[in-house]
Amino acid sequence: MDRKQFLQQSTLAGASALAAGPAALGRSRGQAGQPGSRQDAFNLNYAPHFGMFRAHAGEDLIDQIKFMSEAGFTALEDNGLMGRSPATQEQIGEELARQGMQMGVFVIDKGGNAANSFTAGKQEYTDVFVEACREAVEVAQRVDAKWMTVVPGNFTRELPVGIQTGHVIDTLRRGAEVLEPHGLVMVLEPLSDTPDLFLRTSDQTYMICRAVDSPACKILYDIYHMQKNEGHLITNIDRCWEEIAYFQQGDVPGRNEPGTGEINYRNVFAHIYQKGFEGILGMEHGNAGEGKEGEAAVIEAYQSADNFR
Repeated sequence: MDRKQFLQQSTLAGASALAAGPAALGRSRGQAGQPGSRQDAFNLNYAPHFGMFRAHAGEDLIDQIKFMSEAGFTALEDNGLMGRSPATQEQIGEELARQGMQMGVFVIDKGGNAANSFTAGKQEYTDVFVEACREAVEVAQRVDAKWMTVVPGNFTRELPVGIQTGHVIDTLRRGAEVLEPHGLVMVLEPLSDTPDLFLRTSDQTYMICRAVDSPACKILYDIYHMQKNEGHLITNIDRCWEEIAYFQQGDVPGRNEPGTGEINYRNVFAHIYQKGFEGILGMEHGNAGEGKEGEAAVIEAYQSADNFR
């Protein structure tokens, strides 16, 4: 079954709206999308990533963007964007513009999550980051991006936590000086991958953003990681709301689509919507199922979780 057939004749139980085509999937928000091209399928701007719909769209990145758009998604995120050639970046940007889609986050490449840790206070680590921010400005311009993920790195255990925090703030201020004149925003992501990573909780990230004191430094609130590290999702979203610029999600356990774990995503998404969030929610998770059926299940999962109005 090819892409068009899938979107017109979904075999998913309960996905009758999908069978009528992308325009019938959901409720128009009157926001993203080329005028007159389609109704938006969802209340919020969910962003798949490359490879999520490979079984239907094939390996070609442009075809994957087209599939995402036809399925009703209004954004894309690509963590590895900085590693792609400038020509490929431009092609991605051009296709997103044709489809009326937004570019979500890509990762500012400083060598990996644990590499060049800001906590150490080493000038050479700061220099690597600042240079990566300069390169990120060029990448962002090619795809019309606004948000870039930053992970400060690991603890430097021989230093007091307060000193490490000061070093992180100093380095982030240097990055903000590069990004702010271009209207770009680095979004700091607290993670649960390993206890060695310095940035772990939403309140810690909130404090650092306040200290950096720049519109170019905000929070990426990844619902998957924050459920693992601290829970109380809606409460902590409210507490940190003024500093949150971007969301990502995946269910717990497993880090797959909503509905495969313990998080009540319909309630969480409804809360984010009711607070007036107009940004992007990145689908930074795997597919619980394989092949075309697994990909179709991802779309159905978002239809169900987004069905809160």
